[in-house]
Amino acid sequence: MKVVTAEEMREIDRRTIEGMGIPGIVLMENAGRAVADAAGRVLGGHGSAGCGAGRGTGREVVGVAWGAAGDGDPIRGVSGRRVCIFAGKGNNGGDGFVAARYLANRGARVKTFLLGKKEEVRGDAAINLATLARMGLEVEELSQDELHKARVAISVSDIVIDAIFGTGFKGEVSGLAALVIEAINDSSRPVISVDIPSGVDADTGGVAGRCVRASHTVTMGLPKVGLMLYPGVLYAGKIVVAEIGIPSAFISDERLRFNVSTPDYVRRLLPARHPDAHKGDFGRVLVIAGSEGMTGAAALTCLAALRIGAGLVTLGIARSLHDLMEIKLTEVITKPLPETEARSLSIAAQGMIESTAKRADVLAIGPGLSTNSETAQLVRNLLISLNMPAVVDADALNAVAQDISVLRAARAPLVLTPHGGEMARLLGVDVDEVKRDRLAIACRAARQWGKVVVLKGARTIIADPSGAAYINPTGNPGMATAGSGDVLTGAIAGLMAQGLPPFEAAIAGVYIHGLAGDLAGEDRGEDGLLAGDILERLPLAEKRLRRG
Repeated sequence: MKVVTAEEMREIDRRTIEGMGIPGIVLMENAGRAVADAAGRVLGGHGSAGCGAGRGTGREVVGVAWGAAGDGDPIRGVSGRRVCIFAGKGNNGGDGFVAARYLANRGARVKTFLLGKKEEVRGDAAINLATLARMGLEVEELSQDELHKARVAISVSDIVIDAIFGTGFKGEVSGLAALVIEAINDSSRPVISVDIPSGVDADTGGVAGRCVRASHTVTMGLPKVGLMLYPGVLYAGKIVVAEIGIPSAFISDERLRFNVSTPDYVRRLLPARHPDAHKGDFGRVLVIAGSEGMTGAAALTCLAALRIGAGLVTLGIARSLHDLMEIKLTEVITKPLPETEARSLSIAAQGMIESTAKRADVLAIGPGLSTNSETAQLVRNLLISLNMPAVVDADALNAVAQDISVLRAARAPLVLTPHGGEMARLLGVDVDEVKRDRLAIACRAARQWGKVVVLKGARTIIADPSGAAYINPTGNPGMATAGSGDVLTGAIAGLMAQGLPPFEAAIAGVYIHGLAGDLAGEDRGEDGLLAGDILERLPLAEKRLRRG
């Protein structure tokens, strides 16, 4: 599913208006009607009971709906209900004016406030403001001195519509708008935001100050990136995508770079498993992982590759740890390798690893390897010498951060799986910079290094050097636990072994990993979730996907 930045949406609007000859006022009319329809459905579904269930949780966004909000009828149940609308001076406010007209025509008692002066409203929004006046529907200019009027109107309303700021908003809300937003959030009323909750950055999901907490967001044409990323997710509620007359070719344009992973898309990526297949058909994974005290990371990676469907997995492990892993990993081939005094892999293991790699399809390297300097040099040597696809994680990323030129020297396709701290080290920036715009950071890194990047976290981002990126909607806070990333490394490697290209394997692996975590959370609860719980549910998650 495509998602867009504010600039991309503006360009789509421009092409629709100038290239297709569809007037902007028609788009505004359709947008405002969609908002009114959404409000009617919420009111017809008995208001806050149907609307507040997902408010502030950020969970509803996983199932984005097209053209619907709640279970009610868009017209039935509106008559006599009270609606309070807060409109800004731009096109977002214009959508609110149109919604006010439709709701009033359906019998609602509408109170509309303008945050500004009427003479400051321009263009299509001004036309719709004037139409309300001709209909005898008052739009009241609101000032800080009269804020009590807004509070009273909210208190007696059945629903509030936020049409204050649109996708062009940046920075921190201040002044009158901040006070109005505070009043909206203090109420217990269901809230519908127009296009994006006022205060959310449409490109990053960032929230710098006060922000409307919506129970529904009716977004126009396509979802905005900021609705899919935290903290914006927490403010959006259930997202409704309104079709407002934009040509379908513009909505599905392949030049749009950003997407949200969906079950249907991931299902199409899954490798076929033919009835007459044998284990060799499902690929061979070589895992280079583990050190003293960190054998669990190696075990989780190996087992995840098998649980996702790889045919054969071999673990290269320090010699003194080999016997332990041979007992622990019954289904995994284990290979003892030369070690350092710290019981991590030594540089002397390089030749044996290179020889073993000739019989493998994919390399997974890094989980639990340690930060030993000799082991780190081994990692860098292997990434340059081996001409095989690899998933690079954890201590392998720490080794690369010491000499980033390794990424350009590596001949093979790589999937890098850093969390925020590792990404900061790789790029030489502050962690806060990574957090501020995770999508842009992931895309920048993928383009700069020429490798697929999986930036882990809430709403993991998978970025390709081409500029394409996917935002993953599955997963939950319980997955923030030791070993979860090791399971992901094995899952991606296992899918690559089965023939998926690195970018597609990363998209599918992240989605299935998150879905397995969601299944584990449903079964056991999110508190105290273990990486092993995620691991055990990888086959079930894949089964759910295949069965639709």
